[in-house]
Amino acid sequence: MSGATVRPAPGPQRATEPTPPRPPSGRRRRRAKAGSAGRTLHAGWLTYVILILFTIGSLFPLVWTAFAASHTNTRLAQTPPPFWFGGELWSNLDQAWNTANMGLALYNTLFVASTITVSTVLFATLAGFAFAKLQFRAKNFLLLLVIGTMMVPPQLSVVPLFMAIAELQWTNHLQAVILPMMVSAFGVFFMRQYLSQALPTELIEAARVDGAHSLRVVWHVVFPVARPAMAVLGMLTFVMAWNEFFWPIIALTQQNPTVQVALTGLGRGYVPDQGVIMAGALLGTLPLLIAFALFGRQIVGGIMHGAIKG
Repeated sequence: MSGATVRPAPGPQRATEPTPPRPPSGRRRRRAKAGSAGRTLHAGWLTYVILILFTIGSLFPLVWTAFAASHTNTRLAQTPPPFWFGGELWSNLDQAWNTANMGLALYNTLFVASTITVSTVLFATLAGFAFAKLQFRAKNFLLLLVIGTMMVPPQLSVVPLFMAIAELQWTNHLQAVILPMMVSAFGVFFMRQYLSQALPTELIEAARVDGAHSLRVVWHVVFPVARPAMAVLGMLTFVMAWNEFFWPIIALTQQNPTVQVALTGLGRGYVPDQGVIMAGALLGTLPLLIAFALFGRQIVGGIMHGAIKG
């Protein structure tokens, strides 16, 4: 028939493939992330057991020091040793305070540790900023040289360092302990690593475009960004300087001691009084505990601020 439309014969129908699921939109992804971020994570019983064991292991030396400081030397020599407070705490503390001149020792240690902390944080931040963001000749070589000093044992420098302070007539003076420790290679490397990631180069360039000179850039740009790392470095440096024993015992005497030097005077004698020694150790530890109790929240907050920055 003319004008009829010829239609092709229907072929075999193809099996329809399942349509892949569409990825969630940006709004859905944000909602999912927000829901997972707000979810409360609950610790199991094993976590609490492990934390309790670690806490007990960490606190045991301090608690045992307090126990031992409250007993006589005769009681400490008995078996089993005491595991609770005795009645000689104040007597031992008084004897340790007067015998070892702990008042002067605490003052000297506080002055030395504070000076070393301020100088180390300041110089390490400046050097770390220079190694992280400034361009100058032999930068990588100088950085490797600074890091290489961390591999040299400090015992190798004792003889030339003592000869230097003896020539300057600084023996038994606090500057003999402060000057060799005013900056550390670890502090420089630590601040360099932090500023390399936390300080954008564009921020420095914007400050220079606004006409800021180098000191203004450091004061208004570098220091605010580096504040969390400076707090952590300051805490570590203060604890290290407070507990330093090797060099102060060589450079200082019992007439002008730090805490660690003063404690060596309590252990002298044919039969050292362990209760008095523990009382002196307790007196030397209390300032660190008080400082951490007062500024621990700020220190931890600075660490967390630096961890989530950017």
